[in-house]
Amino acid sequence: MQASGHNIISAIEGTDNYVIVNILSGHADIISKTGLTALDHPDGGDFPEHFIKKGYVADPAEEELRYRMAYVDFLERRENEEVQVFFIPTYLCNFDCSYCYQAPYPETPDSLSKEVTDAFFHYLDTYLDHRQCYITLFGGEPLLPGKAYRDSLSYFLQMCKARHLDLAVVTNGYHLAEYLDRLSEVNIREIQVTLDGTEAVHNSRRKHKSTGKSFSRIVSATDQVLDAGIPVNMRVVVDKQNMQSLPGLARYAIDKGWTQSPLFKTQLGRNYELHHCHSAQNKLYTRLSLYSELYKLVQQHPEILEFHRPAYSISRFLKDNGHLPDPLFDACPACKSEWAFDHLGKIYSCTATAGKPGEELGTFYPEVTHIREKIKTWQQRDVCSIDACRQCNLRLACGGGCGAMAKNSRGSILEPDCRPVTELVSLGIAQYFNSGS
Repeated sequence: MQASGHNIISAIEGTDNYVIVNILSGHADIISKTGLTALDHPDGGDFPEHFIKKGYVADPAEEELRYRMAYVDFLERRENEEVQVFFIPTYLCNFDCSYCYQAPYPETPDSLSKEVTDAFFHYLDTYLDHRQCYITLFGGEPLLPGKAYRDSLSYFLQMCKARHLDLAVVTNGYHLAEYLDRLSEVNIREIQVTLDGTEAVHNSRRKHKSTGKSFSRIVSATDQVLDAGIPVNMRVVVDKQNMQSLPGLARYAIDKGWTQSPLFKTQLGRNYELHHCHSAQNKLYTRLSLYSELYKLVQQHPEILEFHRPAYSISRFLKDNGHLPDPLFDACPACKSEWAFDHLGKIYSCTATAGKPGEELGTFYPEVTHIREKIKTWQQRDVCSIDACRQCNLRLACGGGCGAMAKNSRGSILEPDCRPVTELVSLGIAQYFNSGS
């Protein structure tokens, strides 16, 4: 018997205690320093019985068998997962955001032809007919003005409706209200809009190319979407320029009544260097520094938690569900439960690679082609195929991270995009279990 290779042990922020988590065995406990010593240095060679019972101590051969069985279960679940199919009707955008990673991409025509739409749905009917799918409109900005563009998008929506495909939309929200009548003709999963802070802060970051402002129109559209009974996922892209405006945005959302709606949820997006962004490096957070700063901010402004409850790796899941999540062998859905297609007829692995020259995996128009070796590499990527992950005790919480980020920073998708799991769990357990949040 020996200490499990899957134990995650973290000092709980602001206390003398530790949390021990083992996702493979499905257990988590808060222990004292004495308890931690008993795990590392058993008295007379005998580990505490409850450590053995909970899998913090295990026979290596038995644990390896449990790991393999969990991996098989993971593969089966993933094979049955719904596929999110992103479709990009244009790379053009009516905003000039300070951190747009698509800014240097080649400009392309903004027309979505009927032929491309027909080819896209024929591809789904042919190659993804064995999987349950839903469509997410992405961009650029998928909800642009102009009759010709609106008509082409309306035809796309009709094709979704004919196939009973659910739809989600990722939009900057500027023309969202004008599209509500057309969107209401299909089943909308959710509409994602972005507010980057209170009005002045948001308008300084997410400028409309003509008016220079966008906050009030997004707020109005959010009200209308919620009134129409459509779920809203509000995203805040965070860096050092707008973090301090988060309490004000939280209070604004609370006062608007958004946070009381079961149709309203939020997410924080870290502004980071994907392929390109306009923000200076000294304005960007690392994943850990962002959540460390957020943790401090919540202590001062607990109303933030009514607007957004950070995940802190597995911590919020544990708080909300009373148990740990299933082992995460792969955090990157690209080419497995996620694909991206654009109006030029190209196929990509995900939204992080879509539109970037050299990242194409094939075409669906004017003919169907596949770059099979590239697709195979994406599909094989998980913690069992990434050398650096194989012996890491954090792998079942991290899942190897994002393949696109790994390629961007390390040169290969078969490298890890490491997550600071131990530190995030420290913050999260303190936030959700010691504070009573």
